[in-house]
Amino acid sequence: MTLKVVGTGFGRTGTLSLKTALEQLGFNKCYHMMEVGQHPEHQRLWAEAHRGEKVDWDHLFDGYQASVDWPSCNLWREQAAHFPDSKILLSLRDPDSWYDSVMNTIYPSSSALVDSEDENLRAFGNWAMEIIWNPIFDNRMADRAHVIDIFNRHNQSVIDEVPADRLLVFEAKNGWKPLCDFLEVPVPETDYPRVNTTEEFQNRNQ
Repeated sequence: MTLKVVGTGFGRTGTLSLKTALEQLGFNKCYHMMEVGQHPEHQRLWAEAHRGEKVDWDHLFDGYQASVDWPSCNLWREQAAHFPDSKILLSLRDPDSWYDSVMNTIYPSSSALVDSEDENLRAFGNWAMEIIWNPIFDNRMADRAHVIDIFNRHNQSVIDEVPADRLLVFEAKNGWKPLCDFLEVPVPETDYPRVNTTEEFQNRNQ
């Protein structure tokens, strides 16, 4: 099995909804941060990958046809090169809305784990800090302008580097049609998924 879709959008750009949508369209399974919780052994592999060490992408993505969200979106270039027939999907949302969502959900959640009394949770929190928050955002998450600038520059780099015929820039509000047209699959009769909203995240993590 090989990756057919490489997601390049940062977390909180509708990536869990996108995972659900892609799997509904037959791209099963789709790798997402949630997969790391199910495969703790992947933490070491992702840490090595983010240090620039050689990665067996076929092994890491064994059983998966798509990837979205962190930690994979950081290394989209490597995946795009290793899976040359894959399509590249950039999930976006309004930058200010994205920042607010991050600061109300995944950042405080993962940073709190650093002080957890549970050894495994503490290790996961430190891992998230080491591969996402500190290196990508320079440990300056409280600096709204800086974080949004990183977000915008990341998105623009995808748009600039990926050939237009291989790339879809997608927002959840666009619904099924552009996604299905891009992936050349039929449009489902059900509504496009909307999961893991800020409210749902906060309620789940209370």
